Amino acid sequence: MTDLQQAKEQGGQTASAEAWDALAAQYDEHVAPGESELATAALRLAGLQEGAAFLDVAAGPGGLSLPAARLGGRVLATDWSPKMIERFNARASAEGLDAEGRVMDCHALELPDDSYDVTGSLFGVMLVPDQAQALREMVRVTKPGGRVLIIAYGDPAEFEALHVFVSAAQAVVPEFEGPAEDEPVLEFQVADPEVLRSRLADAGLTNVIVDTSIQEQITVQSGRQLWDWCLGSNPIPGLLVADLTERQRADVIGVLDGMIRERAQRTGHAVLTAPLNIGVGTTTGAG
Repeated sequence: MTDLQQAKEQGGQTASAEAWDALAAQYDEHVAPGESELATAALRLAGLQEGAAFLDVAAGPGGLSLPAARLGGRVLATDWSPKMIERFNARASAEGLDAEGRVMDCHALELPDDSYDVTGSLFGVMLVPDQAQALREMVRVTKPGGRVLIIAYGDPAEFEALHVFVSAAQAVVPEFEGPAEDEPVLEFQVADPEVLRSRLADAGLTNVIVDTSIQEQITVQSGRQLWDWCLGSNPIPGLLVADLTERQRADVIGVLDGMIRERAQRTGHAVLTAPLNIGVGTTTGAG
């Protein structure tokens, strides 16, 4: 049984490090490059300064930590997937950035207290099984008066890429089921801005704000690009299409092509948006 099949039988709620290892190359190629602009905006919202010590938790291949290093931060990126960290270290080295990556579980960070000026997570801590513990760990390792930053998806009903993907699959396989509405996947556990605000406050942060004005923009020119983005972004889409035949997969990509062409009539590309909740709080000890 494959790792994805095993996760599917277990409900698909918590993907293993091995499942994320399997996605590392796809995520690095198809997903992370498009995160740079929103990551930079979020880092500025959190007040990251040149020379500041920055910790990225559940970093993947560096969607948040590479922009932080480019802004002049001294960066440590952590993730429990060794393949993701390999990808991060390769990119940081190629750019000559002041950054390193280490394999680490966000629920038990192997780092001393009060070490970082800003600690953040982009689409990482939003989907871990014990988010409260992960947030407490982020607060613990952040200096008094420092900032903790969480970037997470908002209302799934407005997540255009997800709905286009599911609609295309249902056009080919009418009985295709998307994510269960009665058992929301972990990536949407703080889709309500007030839930995110409450969890950040419960973790010990003060002056918490949740900004909902920034959207993720997924720019694609073909159905294949959207397919690759969806399957590279998270193990869940792979679980959803695991039972499709190769022919059905090709047909879904063909339907996606038509949907993208319709959206891209004038510009040659389609932009699919997703709402974001960007939460920022201050650790105890601020003046």
